[in-house]
Amino acid sequence: MSNAMNNQQLHKMKTERGFVAALDQSGGSTPKALSQYGIKDGAWSNEEEMLTLVHKMRTRIITSPSFNGDRILAAILFENTMDRDIEKQPTADYLWNVKRIVPFLKVDKGLEPEKDGVQLMKPMPQLAALLDKARSKRIFGTKERSVIKQANPAGIQSIVRQQFEWAGQVLAAGLLPILEPEVDIRCPEKPRAEELLKAAIQTRLNDLPAGHQVMLKLTLPDQPDFYADFVRDPKVVRVVALSGGYTRQEANDRLRKNHGVVASFSRALVEGLTAQQSDSEFNASLDASIQSIFDASIT
Repeated sequence: MSNAMNNQQLHKMKTERGFVAALDQSGGSTPKALSQYGIKDGAWSNEEEMLTLVHKMRTRIITSPSFNGDRILAAILFENTMDRDIEKQPTADYLWNVKRIVPFLKVDKGLEPEKDGVQLMKPMPQLAALLDKARSKRIFGTKERSVIKQANPAGIQSIVRQQFEWAGQVLAAGLLPILEPEVDIRCPEKPRAEELLKAAIQTRLNDLPAGHQVMLKLTLPDQPDFYADFVRDPKVVRVVALSGGYTRQEANDRLRKNHGVVASFSRALVEGLTAQQSDSEFNASLDASIQSIFDASIT
């Protein structure tokens, strides 16, 4: 990636209005995503056919006139989407060249079993190779997700330690990392878990070398403006929020209470879209979804 392109994309991520579209459901969540889109189990006979169907779904979203850089800052892809083309261009190139949307890549490969109230990311010995491939595909940044199930101090410290260790590798590869230590919205002590998470992240941000920057993708907190310190932190390019299982309406309502935080919704973004809709119905539904999330993001 040229420095000029990199600087343009960084400027967009830092300064423009909009939100991040999360199009990175993969692995075990793919059949559920297809089912919600109106394509049931049995419509494919092997993994390759399933991945082709999900790429067709994402292509329909990305090529929609409603899906463009006027309201969307970036899109997070999973590896198979990055490896495929849209309208005869690699997906990341199409996003930036045609839509002016910054391409990110999900780099984690799933979660470990729960321990100490959290699920760490599975080991990723091939991370360096994936980052090299991402750079060659003109990906701007990455995203990595782990999950907090309980307000367990030791578990939350281990989550944040792993997130920042991976982020260090991403930064060394010249890419911008999005750290996603998700607090499960069903966590029985969610506010306490958020307090522990915030403190652990702040300590790691303080230790981040000068000139290094990250993004944070966090569960919408119970306390409004809880992450305002991160929004103002010069080491944080942007704070984005995951929908986490909330409906789009509830996610938007919570987002409006967190000034400076923008959406990075997945299920909430595509809520109501189906394979059976005509193009006009599909585009109108997607446009309404994008507008509602954009409006909540710029409050």
